[in-house]
Amino acid sequence: MHRDATEIFLISVRCGLCVSRRRNSCRLLSQYRDTERDVMAKELLKMEGITKIYPNGFMANKDVTFSINESEIHGLIGENGAGKTTLMKILFGLESHQEGKIYINGEETQIASPLDAIAKGVGMVHQHFMQVPNLSVAENVILGMEPGKGMLFDKKKAVEMTREVIEKYQMEVDPNALIRDLTVGQKQKVELLKALIRNVNVLIMDEPTAVLTPQETRELFIQLKLLREQGHGIVFISHKLEEVMELCDRCTVLRHGRVTGQAAIEDLDTAKMSKMMVEREVDLTIEKAPARPEKTILHVEKLNYLDHFGKQIIKDLSFGVRAGEVVGIAGVEGNGQTELSELLSGIIERTSGSLQLHGKETNGLSIRKIRDLGLAHVSEDRMKYGIAGDLSIRDNLVATSLTKGEFSKGPFLNMKKLNEFVDQSIKDFEVACSDGNENIKFLSGGNIQKVIVAREFSGDANFIIANQPTRGIDVGTSDLIRRLLVKYTREFNRGVLLISSDLNEIMEVSDRLLVMKDGEIVAQFHNVKAVTDEVLGEYMLGVRRMTPEEMGDLQ
Repeated sequence: MHRDATEIFLISVRCGLCVSRRRNSCRLLSQYRDTERDVMAKELLKMEGITKIYPNGFMANKDVTFSINESEIHGLIGENGAGKTTLMKILFGLESHQEGKIYINGEETQIASPLDAIAKGVGMVHQHFMQVPNLSVAENVILGMEPGKGMLFDKKKAVEMTREVIEKYQMEVDPNALIRDLTVGQKQKVELLKALIRNVNVLIMDEPTAVLTPQETRELFIQLKLLREQGHGIVFISHKLEEVMELCDRCTVLRHGRVTGQAAIEDLDTAKMSKMMVEREVDLTIEKAPARPEKTILHVEKLNYLDHFGKQIIKDLSFGVRAGEVVGIAGVEGNGQTELSELLSGIIERTSGSLQLHGKETNGLSIRKIRDLGLAHVSEDRMKYGIAGDLSIRDNLVATSLTKGEFSKGPFLNMKKLNEFVDQSIKDFEVACSDGNENIKFLSGGNIQKVIVAREFSGDANFIIANQPTRGIDVGTSDLIRRLLVKYTREFNRGVLLISSDLNEIMEVSDRLLVMKDGEIVAQFHNVKAVTDEVLGEYMLGVRRMTPEEMGDLQ
């Protein structure tokens, strides 16, 4: 329903105000305009009363109503296990639901599969890119809708199709470039192009900035705002509340599968959102005493690693970590950080160089023997290296402790002590599950990460490799993990190597910060608080590089 200028003028007269002079002062007029804008906004999609209960009785969603309008970026936030992932899986046809309805452009519909979702205008950009590295951008973008006759693939037409969508949405990426040669930010664009070429109207973005530098994040935001201007509706899932505040128009908060808040972003701030998510105020700043590093725990000297293609990933890397300090490593993903953590933990073997833990060379030692030297490892790839997917939460929590006799009573397990540890870990780390007997693979990614962190942080290790420890973790548990990392160095005199793509995290927690680019350390900062995101991003992208004299002693 629309009102004409006469009605608006009468509203202003009743308020005793002149529209031409005091337009922004008239609260009634402002409320009316907000209402009319809401009425005029075209609702692209609505999920109404969605309820999803898994066979084990876990309620993932309960009576959730969520909508996305044309030309809107809608933030979806909540703790791990809050129901965000399940709700979006239902929308994208990956999960079914017991109750509720889905409407697209006002018409009720059923979404049976991802292909069905795409056909109905709903696309999803996953956090972990689904791309074939040895194929070109164009070949990845048109995969599944290849142009050609019969079995013949028309590569020229594929490039033309890809270039058209690149130009339409103003994305700078070469359609002929191989995926393996792209930066992370460019790969993110390819994921967007894969959805846009299929003419989707609603885009689900799952943690899209998790692996991006500040510069790449800003570029992505420009792209998303352009898509909004062109009429797209975007669901922005993120644990970075500052980004939600900067980018989104509205925000919906889920907690324990239910909607606890929904408001225009201008009516919110990060403190309000945190409280709606975790039922308490969360102070994201970490007060810590100055580090007092002591003896060297980890000593790395001229470390080199060539992958199975013969490409050099780590180049003459030398640095150390001492007891009582958190050493952070920042860098765009794919610059050797993952390989470094896997070399240190014994997952892969070095090509040359020395790795010493407490003065003992680790070359030739098994993963268990390296762990026995006092190492704990939170792997970036939680599904491959962090858990045994076919075992229970209980089995995964105690897996590294059984050989040490911590839960043994003679030749038998002390089940009472073991169960008390499991129950307390689930409680302390707020793992959303029925109990410790639940199969770990049925948990959300964030809750799986909580189990891993609970196991690795609960042992007697004196050196912790934390590789992306809070990726996919909600604000409350992220804060807990970060404080634990600092606590272990200050109170227990342990050493921590923190590898993270979250710049807020790495700059808040680290006592000393190293930057990796192309397998080398290109910068070192002792006064981490004084480093800006902009400067750090320049080193991460290779725009700047310190001389050895500027870096100083890396040990």
